[in-house]
Formats: sequence, C-alpha cells, structure tokens
Amino acid sequence: MEAQRITIALIDRSGGFEATPDRVRLGDLAEFSTDVATFLRGEDKEVDTKTLEVAVRNGSLAIETTPLSSAPGLFRDLRALLGGELLDELDAKRREVMERWQKAARQSRQLAYRISAPFMERSVVINSESDYHADDADQWVQVERYIRGEIQDLGGSTKANAHVKLPDGRTLKVTAEREVLRDDTVNRLYKLAMLRIKAEYNVLTRELRNARLVEFVEYAPKVDEDELTRMTRRGASAWKDVGDATAWVDELRGGTR
Repeated sequence: MEAQRITIALIDRSGGFEATPDRVRLGDLAEFSTDVATFLRGEDKEVDTKTLEVAVRNGSLAIETTPLSSAPGLFRDLRALLGGELLDELDAKRREVMERWQKAARQSRQLAYRISAPFMERSVVINSESDYHADDADQWVQVERYIRGEIQDLGGSTKANAHVKLPDGRTLKVTAEREVLRDDTVNRLYKLAMLRIKAEYNVLTRELRNARLVEFVEYAPKVDEDELTRMTRRGASAWKDVGDATAWVDELRGGTR
C-alpha cells in the first residue's frame, strides 16, 4: 500500500462554540492530541509520534499526518473499524482510545470524532448514535486478591501509586492512599513485595485494571536450614528399608513401572 495520510478530527460544540484551529479549549486540545498520538502509535509503537509531522485542519479540529508508509497494524485496524463496531480485534491501545471516545460522545451529543484516510471507502464516525464496544466489555468483575511483584516506582506528586512488575513481565499500576505510603516504614523500591489489592478482573482475558492498594503484606520467604536438615534425616530414616522407592510407590498406586 502506498503511503497514507491519516486524519483524525474532533467535532466539539460542548463549550458553547465550535472547536476550530483558531479557538479551542486548551485542556480539550491537550487531551485530544494525547489520544491521537496513542491511537496512531498503538501498543507496538509502530508510528514514532515524537517525530511525526502533522497539520492542524478545520473540521472542526482535525489532525492530519504526513504520509505514513509503514504502519500495517494501524491500517489493519482502520479497515476493521469499517467492518463493524466490535473492537475485540483492535490493538489494545487503539481500543482504549475508541472506548474512551465512545463514552465521551454518549455523554454529549455535541461531541464526536471522525477518522479518515484515502484508502478508506468512508470515514469512521464516533458519536452518540454509534456503538463501538468490545464483546468482553461487560466481563469485568470486582475482585480482591494478592499479587506479587517488583516495586519499580512508588509515590507520585499528585496521585499516589505503585508500579508493580508482575512475574509475567507486565507492569500493573496500583493506586494508593497517600497515608498508606507515607506511614509505610519499609523501603520497598526495586524489591519483591506482596500486595493485597482490590481491582477489576476480566474473566475472559484475565487482565487486571483500576487496581487499588489495600495493604502491603510482609513477604520474606526463607528456608530454615536446621529444619530442612531435620526433615531430611527423618525421611532417610523412614525410607531406609525400601530398596526401590519408585517401585514401592507404584505398587501402592496399583500400577507397574
């Protein structure tokens, strides 16, 4: 496919005027720009949005990229959006943006979003009448559980939270009350920790989101060498008259080797 310009437009009259390149609320502009960058970049970061050049167009407020020649995931997702309103197959980051835009558009009929490109037979429009959603959108349940991981970041100037690297390599952000972190006397940074959290759990994907810290649980696994030695000796004594331990266990199970 030849290089494509992607245009993503914000249509917003919720402030009592139509948002345009000449007049837009700063907060709306910042939020929209962030969402556009996230949507283009995707989870795989196939578009370098830091160096990407864009033009700001009317329509009401539209961001148009320079031609993109190597973004197969983005092009695939745009085609998927033309095929229906289910978001399950979309890149995770693009899906989050679409869900956020759909929620915002439902809350105000004066707000909409439009995505277009030359190779698309029509624009994708997110407004109060559309219903972009994921099939598993209602599969989130409230849970309370224990998680273990390495604390990679702790604190925050405005919102207190902890970033926990889980055993599978993913990082989970856990919000916390400032008092809980302030009163904690243990230095947990870059150390394994056990946390008791409340969160939303997706029963299909097994993802956790909107996690909140209940408490840190002391987690210091260690081996009592003396106890281990004592148990080893007891086991050796108990099994000393058994010539072939494997055969003995098989016989107990009623099987043969």
